[in-house]
Order: sequence, then C-alpha cells, then structure tokens
Amino acid sequence: MSRISVEPRAHGGAHVHLGVPVASLAVALLVGAVILAVAGNSAFEAYRTMFDASLNGWTAFSRTLTLATPLILTGLAAAVAFRMKIYNIGGEGQLYLGAIVSSWLALALPADLPKPLMLLVFLVGGALAGAFWASLAAIPRAYLNADEIITTLMLNFIALSLMNYLIFGSMTFWRDPSRQVPGGKKIPESAQLPALSGRLHAGIIIAIVCAVVLWWVLRQTSWGFQLRTIGDSPAAARYAGMSVSLKVLSVLAISGALAGLAGAIEVSGVTKGLEPRSLATDIGFTGIIVAVIARTNPLGVVPVAVFLAAIATSGTALQGIGIQVEVVFLLQGLIFLSVTAGEFFVTNRVSLSRPASTSASGTSTPGSDTAPVVS
Repeated sequence: MSRISVEPRAHGGAHVHLGVPVASLAVALLVGAVILAVAGNSAFEAYRTMFDASLNGWTAFSRTLTLATPLILTGLAAAVAFRMKIYNIGGEGQLYLGAIVSSWLALALPADLPKPLMLLVFLVGGALAGAFWASLAAIPRAYLNADEIITTLMLNFIALSLMNYLIFGSMTFWRDPSRQVPGGKKIPESAQLPALSGRLHAGIIIAIVCAVVLWWVLRQTSWGFQLRTIGDSPAAARYAGMSVSLKVLSVLAISGALAGLAGAIEVSGVTKGLEPRSLATDIGFTGIIVAVIARTNPLGVVPVAVFLAAIATSGTALQGIGIQVEVVFLLQGLIFLSVTAGEFFVTNRVSLSRPASTSASGTSTPGSDTAPVVS
C-alpha cells in the first residue's frame, strides 16, 4: 500500500511561490461557482457582474481603489508584525484611534492653516495614535510575555466603544449638534486629501508609497534583517545580541502606525468626519486576510488588497441580478481558506511512496526502502 510523506521544502522555486497562490485563488473561485450553481445562480453571470462593477472602466476601478487604500495600509500593518511572528489582530482598533485623534486635530486646529501643514499634522497624528494603541499591547508582550493576540483583539472592542460613545453616547467635541441623526462634525477643507478622480483621493498614493518603503526597509536594512531573524529564532537572536523586547515594541509601533494612518486617511478622504457607521466595516480584520494571502510581502499586499476590494465593491451589483450580498463574504472566506491551505504546499513537499519491496523469505530488498510515485 502506498503512503503519503510530507517533508519541508528547502527552497521553493518561482513556480511554487507564484503558482500555488494562483491555483488557490482558482480553487476558491471554482468552489464559489459550484455553490452559486447549487443555489440556482449563474456563476458566469455573477463573476461577469463582479468584474464589470469593480474593474471594467475607470469609474469602477477608481471606486475599487478607494476601498483598497485602507486595506493596503491595514494589510501592511498585519504583514510587518507577522514577519516577526507577532500577531497583531488589533488593526481595527488602531484604525479607530487614528480616526478619532486625526479628526480631533482637524477640528481643533485653525481652519485657515496651510493645507500641506494641516495634512501633515493630521496624518502624523493619526499614525501616532495607532502606534500608541498598539503599544498598549506591545509593552506587556515585550516584558511580560503576554499573548498579543488576546490583548490586541480586546483593544479593538474598547476602541470601537470609545468611538461610538463620542458620537452616539454623548455631546462631545466630535459630534455635530445640528444633525438630527448623530454624526461627526465635518473637518475643514484644509484637512481633506486632494481628490484624484471622483471619490478616489491621494491616499492611494500614500498607501503605495508606504508599501514600497516597507518592502525596502525589510529587505535592505539591518532592522529588517533582525526582524526576520527574531521571527525565525528568538533564542538565536538573543545569543547574537539582538534586543528582542525592543524589536517587539518597534514592530508593533510601526504596525499600529500604519493602521492608524489608514483611519486618518479614511476620515480625510472619504467620511470627512468621525463617522462610526462608515468606519466600522471590518477594514482591520480584512487587512489580516490581505497580509496572509500576500504571504506578508509588502509589494504583494497592494494587488491582493485591490483584488479583495474588487470583490467587496461588487456586492450592490450582485444584488441587482438577484444574488445575495452575503456571497461576497462567502468568496472572501473561501479565498482565505484556500490560500491558507495552499501555504502548506508552498512550505512543504508532499509525495506518494510505495513501501519497501520484500523477497520470498520476508526480507527487504537492499536499497529499496521506498520508491516515490508522486512528488
């Protein structure tokens, strides 16, 4: 009887690192097509509608890029932490803090402040707020070895409750008292990112620049080298004199800053104020999926974020042809599961082997332990 053996890959070639994720996406779309067919819908019509609604033409593509902008930044936030085997699940809360602080700065500073200076203070303030929120989990992780998954996750709910309280639960500085339906005050024009086309704003440029800079830092600097080394073997890193605690603090601070920047950009480019209904859309959690599918590669985060944004923006169009919007979440889940499963084949080689052949006396034939059939 044949047996299945699994062994780690020493180095996967380009055909493995590119082919497996592409095949995983294809499998997810195929399974999605089967589910659509079982439900009585045309998979071809559904996928064609999704393409037309999200990628066919500049208007559709610009709408997709607008949604992809915060996904790129929250994907980068998760990716840089995951590189060091630090699992920041708090991008959602860090985004909220970035939105809260940046909107406060825009409303508190003089409205006639020069636009470049206002935007600089606005965006930096949002990034620092995200870094601060991440540090609440980084300090116990670095010095008490507390589980950062639990702390960052719990901080999400605290940040969400705080944001909701500022708008729905009280008459705070952020809330617009003139509105019948609770909402945030509109930030001044000097704090709004320039529009590029329709709803698409300059935040997409900032997000892509962040991806390129982070890719370069991870590949070309000693900080990036130490981060990878600590992720692979903390004990070896300590033996080499690297400060693991400081790296934990720095990587979570950068991760939180990227997520906080995403919150500031959403306020500046999309909501134009602190609007919990528009901000609490699981952007931080989707960024985790982006990072996993991109295999924590900052440059890979960009196309993956655009791809997932394209799926998300097609929800309304799918409803127009009688398909429930839940299919969007179904496809996102299928993609995540397929790519996660595909990651196993990127890092491992699976082979099917025959057992050792035996002679009439029952002894094994020399040199014929196993014979590989498939690898």
